[in-house]
Amino acid sequence: MMYSSRRKPVLYFKEDRRYLSGKCTVYKLFGLCMVLVLVSLLWLQLSCSGDMSVTHGERCMPQQPAPPCPASGQASVVDNPSWGPHKLAIVVPFRERFEELLVFVPFIHAFLNKNKIRHKILIINQVDHYRFNRASLINVGYTESGNDTDYLAMHDVDLLPLNDALDYGFPEKGPFHVASPELHPLYHYKTYVGGILLLTKKHYYMCNGMSNRFWGWGREDDEFYRRLRKAELQLFRPSGITTGYKTFLHVHDPAWRKRDQKRVAAQKQEQFKVDPEGGLTNLRYEVESRQELTISGAPCTVINTKLECDQNQTPWCLLG
Repeated sequence: MMYSSRRKPVLYFKEDRRYLSGKCTVYKLFGLCMVLVLVSLLWLQLSCSGDMSVTHGERCMPQQPAPPCPASGQASVVDNPSWGPHKLAIVVPFRERFEELLVFVPFIHAFLNKNKIRHKILIINQVDHYRFNRASLINVGYTESGNDTDYLAMHDVDLLPLNDALDYGFPEKGPFHVASPELHPLYHYKTYVGGILLLTKKHYYMCNGMSNRFWGWGREDDEFYRRLRKAELQLFRPSGITTGYKTFLHVHDPAWRKRDQKRVAAQKQEQFKVDPEGGLTNLRYEVESRQELTISGAPCTVINTKLECDQNQTPWCLLG
């Protein structure tokens, strides 16, 4: 594969018995309450808040903040046309990963603002009863991204860029794999294009998007790599990044977040095949609702999506 120079193609309390001994007076109770209030305020100030407001009155997500905290000085910027003519759609395929979402949205918003990348964040939330389908959700993200964006990032919710030198700019020459194998903390094979991949909308359309046949975890990225080759698109990757496998923070806990790796019926054989017809052309879905959220000052749009499945073609979209 050909590569360019800039984008290489490829607290606790100690018990005071003297204070607590004797009669329980109003003064002692008042003093104890004041101490508890002060400690609570101190704890809130030292913690990274996971505060989130819901614009449309929908169900709130659980508030379970986790590190790292976003750069607070950048969270207020939404869109600045002076940063350039291009605007990025961050497309995040999603289901029930609320703890990661509370971290991801403010973090990536601050990161892109710092690098003066115009953007909007789209959380494509699968709400149907089928198995998770990352590829189809990315196809939905492309379709629902709107005319105000001209390129997209296929972005995992559990992968955070830690190096400011990572380029999220417009990939005019060809798809740009930000989470390249020599930088990703887990996946290191040379044809890997998952994690974070940038494409212009034109190039994504040339590939007919991603295959909709991949229900459950894995293999959809490998099939998409073949689509890039078929469309004769040159793949670019970061150059001059010296942080190695510490370039990203991967917040996925495999003991907590079990992957759906089951192979049902003919799925075991089909997962290695190329889907010559499917993609944007046979994508079937329904947008149930949209929610405009603000998480720690960072805006995002949640698109609650119901995918459709032809069980004659892919009976493995259901388990059991």
